[in-house]
Parts: sequence; C-alpha cells; structure tokens
Amino acid sequence: MEKKIHRLFVCTTCASTWQDGKRIGKSGGDRLFAELLELHQNWNLKAEFLIEPVSCMSACSRSCVVSFSASGKYTYLFGELSESVATAILDCASSYHAHSQGNLPWSERPEPLKKGILAKIPTI
Repeated sequence: MEKKIHRLFVCTTCASTWQDGKRIGKSGGDRLFAELLELHQNWNLKAEFLIEPVSCMSACSRSCVVSFSASGKYTYLFGELSESVATAILDCASSYHAHSQGNLPWSERPEPLKKGILAKIPTI
C-alpha cells in the first residue's frame, strides 16, 4: 500500500503590516511558517507530512491560518494562531495523520486548536 502524503498549509500573508499597498517586514504567518519548519526537521512524521507556504487562504480576519489536508481525508482550516503554538499545531497534525479519515474531535485537539476551527471540509 502506498503511503498517503499529508500537507500542512501555512498562510504566509497572515498578520502582515501594510503600508501604501506593500507588505512591510515579516508577517505573523512568515514567523509561524519558519517556526513550523524548524520543528519539522526533527519531527517523526517529517517524511509523511509536508509543510507548504500559501500566499493567502482568505481568512484574513482570523489570522494566522493553517490547514491540514490529505487524499481521502477531511480538510481542516484553523485560524487565530501564532508562532507560539507551532508545537500544538504539529501535535494536532500527528492526530490528523493517525486517523484514517482525518477526524479531529474537539476533545482530542490541543488547546490552541479547540477554538480556532474555521472549516471542516468533507473528502471528495
């Protein structure tokens, strides 16, 4: 059986500072992405769970935003996150990976991901 590739998408535009229509400095999403990449280097699911930047996930009022996705599983979108919860995001990603359909019951999510759910999208 072929291994299923999982993806953690991170919006790198989230929590940006804008001036005259241009982004200034690093966004909160950039910082979250960098923290996740650093933790990913020593994560036991590194080979099976890719972390990818996305320029916008259209949840600007709930930044910072991440999403878990894999073929044949629910897709989850979480918001109102900061780089300080990167470990909790990977803990939740581990639970997502372990469940055959990607279910993430509220009671089993790390605390920072209990409040910030924006969407649970069914499989195709």
